[in-house]
Amino acid sequence: MKTISDRRSERGSATIKAALVFVVIALAAHAGWNYVPVAYEGASLRQEMDTAVVKGLAASGRIKPLEVVQASIKKASRDYNIPEDAYVDVKQVSGIIEAHVAYSRSVNMLPFGIYKYDYNFDYVARPQGYLLKN
Repeated sequence: MKTISDRRSERGSATIKAALVFVVIALAAHAGWNYVPVAYEGASLRQEMDTAVVKGLAASGRIKPLEVVQASIKKASRDYNIPEDAYVDVKQVSGIIEAHVAYSRSVNMLPFGIYKYDYNFDYVARPQGYLLKN
């Protein structure tokens, strides 16, 4: 028959497991807290670029389509904290306007800068769909 003194090695293992689970959850929360805003800003910029090239396609009269697209992308870049050294190119290709934006951002995934993730954004916006049909 086992006595209580024989089971000393079994004591405290639940506390250690709970602490490890808490640490893993805290690290995942930290990574999400830092990564989600950067990814959201990238997705929002992508949507704004798509909207800008459609605006450029719809521009007529004395309004220059390239300037409309450039102004929209410049405003979106400020709104979504895009780095100043981002590559931005707006040009007319085959009768439509294309906008290309590329940048890289470092995101702290683990505390104290132990691991940094490079978020790379590289997107070319072109008008699509029924707007291009003749």
